[in-house]
Amino acid sequence: MDIGVVINVLIVFGTLFGIVYIILSARTRVRLALIEKGADASIFVSDGSRKRTNIFPLILVNIALLLAASGIGIFVGAIMSQSMGVNEGVAYPGSILTLSGIALFIGYRIASNTLNSSNS
Repeated sequence: MDIGVVINVLIVFGTLFGIVYIILSARTRVRLALIEKGADASIFVSDGSRKRTNIFPLILVNIALLLAASGIGIFVGAIMSQSMGVNEGVAYPGSILTLSGIALFIGYRIASNTLNSSNS
């Protein structure tokens, strides 16, 4: 196994571990500081009075839109390359990224409309 691959894997896992450690330690420090100041510990527990929105369907909608737009982008890139004579190195990435960005924007709008309608 190449030493470069091992170093890259160690860097990735070290970075992920560092991010998780910082998030957890900061959350613990904030909670301890609030408890020391006399804040009620019940603020850390969510009660059932607030309506929670299920986020799983929104993630599925975004992934479905992204994959569909990527497929359409490949198709549009092929059309641009074959029919219009556009360079393949420009046609494929350009159409895929443009349509994927549009799909993510549409997914964001759907998610914000869904969250706004569930909150009101």
